[in-house]
Amino acid sequence: MSPFFIKAIQLLLSLSFLIILHELGHFIPAKIFKTRVEKFYLFFDVKFSLFKKKIGETVYGIGWLPLGGYVKISGMIDESMDKEQMAGPPQPWEFRSKPAWQRLIIMLGGVTVNIILGFLIYMAIIFAWGTDSVGVNDMPDGFKVHESFQKYGFQDGDRIEQVNGKPFDNMIEINKYLFMRDVSSVSVIHQNGQKETIKIPEEIGKTMFQDGVMQPFSAIASTVLDSVMAGTAAEKSGLLKGDKITQLNGKEIKYWNDFMELKALDSSATSHRITYLRNGVENVITVTPDEEGIIGIYPKSNYTSQHKEYSIGESISAGFDYGYWTLHDYIAQFKYIFTKKGASQLGGFGAIGNLFPDAWNWRAFWGTTAFISIILAFMNVLPIPALDGGHVMFLLYEIITGRKPNDKFMEYAQLVGFVILIALLLFANGNDIYRAIFK
Repeated sequence: MSPFFIKAIQLLLSLSFLIILHELGHFIPAKIFKTRVEKFYLFFDVKFSLFKKKIGETVYGIGWLPLGGYVKISGMIDESMDKEQMAGPPQPWEFRSKPAWQRLIIMLGGVTVNIILGFLIYMAIIFAWGTDSVGVNDMPDGFKVHESFQKYGFQDGDRIEQVNGKPFDNMIEINKYLFMRDVSSVSVIHQNGQKETIKIPEEIGKTMFQDGVMQPFSAIASTVLDSVMAGTAAEKSGLLKGDKITQLNGKEIKYWNDFMELKALDSSATSHRITYLRNGVENVITVTPDEEGIIGIYPKSNYTSQHKEYSIGESISAGFDYGYWTLHDYIAQFKYIFTKKGASQLGGFGAIGNLFPDAWNWRAFWGTTAFISIILAFMNVLPIPALDGGHVMFLLYEIITGRKPNDKFMEYAQLVGFVILIALLLFANGNDIYRAIFK
């Protein structure tokens, strides 16, 4: 099966799982407060349903449009825009007849489920698979440092020892810390063994984003080949696992990072001349990359990782911590969406699908599902009419002021919110299509 279909299946399965549980977050408190739920749908049933069955007072179904799901609660102004129902007198089983605090709990139910679910999945992942980290002694060759960061005092071969004066346990996370967290200082061990604490400018994340330098630190890798992909230009040219590349297009290279930089500089070249050593003998070949510029070789890693297993209690604490920082980091980078560059990078279902791996991997599947669950929670709580956060905003206004917005205002607000969401959906998925065709 092609990677595209593997990702598509994972995306569909993950979203279906999350949507059903999100809607249950609304459904269960609605039933507890004796509020009638007319429909419970996975996906949208525009014009027709793929499946539906009425059980009690609720129709359960599956729509054909996989853009989300919904529960239709009696007496509530939602995406169904059921004006006829709202025109009648309030009934005791309707949403609008319930106290504001009950309505608030019903509306917050979906977001609450998504947050709790994301944290629980992370706890389960850590308990089942543990964690891997790269300590300061696990990467003897250190990092290749982007030239824009060398001006601060960083050097090729640096290893990260501390961040903000505290031991840094996982060096491969340094780029994420710099971009999304408040880093004021980084202590490094230079290649010559000298230690230095380097001050980090304020808003370094903003600088990284504007300059397009999202990975200023990349682990130095050997030029010894770890694998040669079958059917690629590399295999056809005769390259083998264990070959050591020494030159690219006549220029000497010491690390794999040098190879990638030189290859990027010659990205328009139709072929590359590669010099390599095999059993101490130097050889020269010419390789013609495919249409996407792929040669098909991968280097041997120059670092090791430390694996850690967790007890149930430890996994709960570590999973909560991981979930908290995942939410924190997503919120921290959300501000960039409101810039021109950030808006151009906004993605839809294609971008979400690409979060999943090409081959089925349960750990990666559940990790991505937990991440999407936390994203859905945050996005749904935004104060936009038609989202849960919009309803919550109006309910909080009602609780604080004692005045309930009239139904006509709520209808218009819902319509405006729906238009905004459709526009965002079209824009995000349009970006996916543009990138697929032109990049």
